[in-house]
Amino acid sequence: MKGLADEPNHMIELLEGGTTLEDVIDGHVYEQALAEKSVFVVSDLGSLMRQHVQWQLTMPQIRPYYQVQSNSSPVVIEVLASLGLGFVCADKAEVSLVLDHGVPPDNIIFSGVCKQLSHIKHAAKNGVDLLVCDSETELYKIARSHPKARLLVQVTTWAQAAETSMEFGCSLKSCRHLLEAAKDLGVQVVGVTFHIPSSCKDLQAYTHALSDARCVFDMGAELGFNMSILDIGGGFSGSEFQLKQVHTTVRLLLDAYFPTLSGVQVIAQPGSYYVSSAFTLAVNVIGKKVVARDWNGLARDELTPDDEPEFLYYLNDGVFGSFSSKLLGSPIPAPAVHKRGPRAEEPMFSSSLWGPSCDSLDQLVDHCLLPELSPGDWLVFNNMGAAGLGDISSFSDRSAIRPPVYYTVSTADWYNIQEAGIAVDSAMKNFSMVQYGA
Repeated sequence: MKGLADEPNHMIELLEGGTTLEDVIDGHVYEQALAEKSVFVVSDLGSLMRQHVQWQLTMPQIRPYYQVQSNSSPVVIEVLASLGLGFVCADKAEVSLVLDHGVPPDNIIFSGVCKQLSHIKHAAKNGVDLLVCDSETELYKIARSHPKARLLVQVTTWAQAAETSMEFGCSLKSCRHLLEAAKDLGVQVVGVTFHIPSSCKDLQAYTHALSDARCVFDMGAELGFNMSILDIGGGFSGSEFQLKQVHTTVRLLLDAYFPTLSGVQVIAQPGSYYVSSAFTLAVNVIGKKVVARDWNGLARDELTPDDEPEFLYYLNDGVFGSFSSKLLGSPIPAPAVHKRGPRAEEPMFSSSLWGPSCDSLDQLVDHCLLPELSPGDWLVFNNMGAAGLGDISSFSDRSAIRPPVYYTVSTADWYNIQEAGIAVDSAMKNFSMVQYGA
């Protein structure tokens, strides 16, 4: 939710009794039906807490550092900071955002690829000393602009290279040369970081990555560096099953390569893991087109009784707005149809979803099954917290109004946050709690 213009005092709606998130969506759909039928977002802050509890129960020995680029909503930053997370920032703006929320510089990692000199100097000025380095070019920039930096060497993995078609990071063969160059420049190297994408199904990738990390630790120790931090990256989708799979895979490897007595601090960079399920996007159908196809899937000019219709629906938001992650290759999940009143069981039709721009890039969902819709109907997209909602750089019209975000938390979740030992009055002092519907 990058760039959301939250006010300094964030209004959070408290859901009491049996009020659910669906009730909140219903209420705002009704409001919009009387107004302009604009896009809106509903956020469940309790989801952040539940994901954190799940992390602590599953991976208690690994400290989470939240990737701010996943969702930079100030409300998210404030909640996660109150839970004690560290933060991974990709640029100067993200570093400033996190610092403004009272996060100590020691709890921030500056990880951007191809960092600007001004951004490195900004980190140095504000005491953010832990930086990621993946090449000699970055090393020389850091040595010149932030000589007191403590570096994590980014080691490439075959799983990451396979997903991006580009190698980010330093190969194992090149690591010794990078470490020797850091030694000559007087820059401290304190650990290793790598990344296994959440889309990687072969968890043996962790075996190779941790083995390589152990080798780099040994190289660093030989050169006199105090290697004390291992960062296993951000390959966490958000599902409990996947988290347990990763934990089962890395637990024994960590015991073998980085036992507790070694004193190595193990951290990770969950991003979408925390925020994906916490945000729901509601959009409106603004147009409709019927495409006639025969049984071979070929388009016809006119629809005949033997043809299977396919519907193209145009929505009031697209890839140049809330669905910007689609342009980066992230799939958009098929939506649910917001209730339209009691109806008999409806037939389902092949459908595709498009944004309002009439640009060929503005296709949100290539194929899904939906009942026949009409302009004015609403679609609800769940798990949109890491989809780039509200990122001002993603809007084709910079003056466009970004969707409003309605933050909510149930009384049970709010109680659990306080039971976790969080001093709400001080840790989340910018929150203004109001009863939903008041």
